Amino acid sequence: MQSKFLVKFLTVTVLVFSLNLNAQHEAHEGSEDEKDIKTEIKESINHHIQDSYDFIFFSDTENNKHYGFSLPVILIDEGFHLFSSSKFHHGETVAESNGKYYKLYHNKIYSTDAEGTINLDDHQHPTNPKPLDFSITKGVLMIMITGALMLLLFIGLARSFGKGPIAKGAGRFFEPIIVYIRDDIARPNIGETKYKKYMPYLLTVFFFVWFLNLFGLTPLGVNVTGNIAVTFALAIITFIITQLSGNKNYWKHIFWMPGVPVPMKFILAPIELLGVFIKPFALMIRLYANIMAGHVVLMSIIGLVFIFQNWLGGALSLFLAFFLSIIELLVAALQAYIFTLLSALYFGFAVEEHDEAH
Repeated sequence: MQSKFLVKFLTVTVLVFSLNLNAQHEAHEGSEDEKDIKTEIKESINHHIQDSYDFIFFSDTENNKHYGFSLPVILIDEGFHLFSSSKFHHGETVAESNGKYYKLYHNKIYSTDAEGTINLDDHQHPTNPKPLDFSITKGVLMIMITGALMLLLFIGLARSFGKGPIAKGAGRFFEPIIVYIRDDIARPNIGETKYKKYMPYLLTVFFFVWFLNLFGLTPLGVNVTGNIAVTFALAIITFIITQLSGNKNYWKHIFWMPGVPVPMKFILAPIELLGVFIKPFALMIRLYANIMAGHVVLMSIIGLVFIFQNWLGGALSLFLAFFLSIIELLVAALQAYIFTLLSALYFGFAVEEHDEAH
């Protein structure tokens, strides 16, 4: 039953991606300034992987209609500004708030005048000032939804254990995963006596990354873990926990390695210190690059349907896209596992006790 549902879900996902690209292609077909199909595909991919100030399920570009809902825009610019993103009309108009005017340009908000003037420098970059932006974007909304979903999941799982030793409902599926993270990731890498205090973070980061990766495979166009700002924040949290957990042995092996000749210590200390910052950087780039690449490749393969424009090439492209979607399901869990495993390893390095006699 679950396998049949998975196949149907992936089929619908691939078909929706295809229909969205097809709608964009038909909207421009026959016009005097018809865009090149490759340019249209590139624009569609960029739209899919970028964050936005509204949540659009699908668009009718022929009639210039978008079906979805707007999100709140929250700005700090000589005062507090709160208004709906519908004022931008998908970047077509200027939004006014408390006598201030704002323009959405390349998915970023800039201060402007009533006419919506955007000044560009020699490199075609806007020179207009940008207000402090605390808006609830599509990515932020999905983070909130994921957080609420995880809260309900863990509360329900805890309550089910309060009623008996065996989890019930969805807990039967998630309990083995939690046990695996505890017994195969936390315990062997952090230590039997110190792993428990890190379990809340390891469980949170695993399910957070995993759920967001899965949401990114839906036709909703949510690409949260493919946003480097999100992966940077996760890596920074791991970095801070690691440094705050570091014992004297951890810092000693960075700045003054025991058993190493003194001249070599002065050479190795900067290298070890650099490694402290390289580790979270690797966490950030690994998650970001893999998820972003998966979205781009999947959308590009679907775009081949409209480049080949024949039944053989179209069928082959859809088959490859369907197969890649299944692979992406594995990647979604694998990237969550790798991020959690490396975080546990870094925590283990920080709290490890060394026997100086050996």
